[in-house]
Amino acid sequence: MDGAELRRLQQPLKEAYRDDAGAALVTLLASSTLGEGVSCSVATGQAMVAAGLHPATGGDGTLACSGDMLLQALAACAGVTLSAVATALGVQVKSGRVEVEGDLDFRGTLGMNRDVPVGFRAIRVSLLVDTDASDDQLAKVIELTERYCVVLHSLAGPVTVDASRQAGSSVSQATGPSR
Repeated sequence: MDGAELRRLQQPLKEAYRDDAGAALVTLLASSTLGEGVSCSVATGQAMVAAGLHPATGGDGTLACSGDMLLQALAACAGVTLSAVATALGVQVKSGRVEVEGDLDFRGTLGMNRDVPVGFRAIRVSLLVDTDASDDQLAKVIELTERYCVVLHSLAGPVTVDASRQAGSSVSQATGPSR
């Protein structure tokens, strides 16, 4: 895809959103179904992923860890955003990789010490791009990738998260996201 094709695809959407800002508000959905032992299955849109405990909390490493999946979501979003920005700017990328690292202290999630926070303490994103673009062009691609990466901004917050509980016995098997 080139910049013209990307603009052709996005232009009608941008016009619709200018005419009706409410049309740009989309609710994305993710769900999981509890599984055997300490696990659940998550519908990704492409496949079901079995998730469970990280080895540092008692897992055996055979199931996906939700912390890893969070970092993977960030890597995916940054990669897609970088590709879209480079395409829109006409910057040719020979190859690229996004590396995401996150530091957390598992004593928090294991409830060992109330002073140890639950969750990531720090997350680092490295955008590695092989291109013949000038330093200024590459800096612009990186700047805009950071500006428009949805997952990066959601993690950087603030974002409102409302965790609710619903009682009931009618739990059905999840087959994937509703559309």
